[in-house]
Amino acid sequence: MAEDTNLEIEETGKSKKKLIIIIAAALLVVGGIAGYFLMSGSDAPAEAVNKETAAATDVPADTASSSAEVGTALYVAMPRPFVFNVPGSSRDRIVQVKVQLLVRGSVNEETAKKHIPLIEGKLLSIFSTTTADELSTSAGKETLRFAALEKVQAALIDVEGSKVIERVLFTGFVMQ
Repeated sequence: MAEDTNLEIEETGKSKKKLIIIIAAALLVVGGIAGYFLMSGSDAPAEAVNKETAAATDVPADTASSSAEVGTALYVAMPRPFVFNVPGSSRDRIVQVKVQLLVRGSVNEETAKKHIPLIEGKLLSIFSTTTADELSTSAGKETLRFAALEKVQAALIDVEGSKVIERVLFTGFVMQ
């Protein structure tokens, strides 16, 4: 009879191991499925999603996309970097600045592109008033950027009646 109890104990140990393996496999499968659904995103383009959303809410697709487009941030890159000389305390320096303009909406984007020569002229006039000592600090660069924004916005208000540009961004800055 002692042999029978030993056999039962051994069989119980094997069934527990099998149960643990089955539970672990099930957890892996469930985890894999959950991970797949969490990681997979919609491959549909944004326009299709907007149309589906508009159809679900009974709003025409054109209305839904145009209202989202008003606040859309767009960037207008200046066609070439600005290269200019600045006086310094020890010697004159050459500066190269790459500029992009932040605008809101496609209407402002087209307006900014239309007035690129005006914007370039205003930026060059601001850049020529600075010194190498001012540009060597981050505060000096920020001051230059804000002055450029104010001057460009003022020029566009005179021509178009609105600011058009929200920010002037320096995307590249080299001083030698």
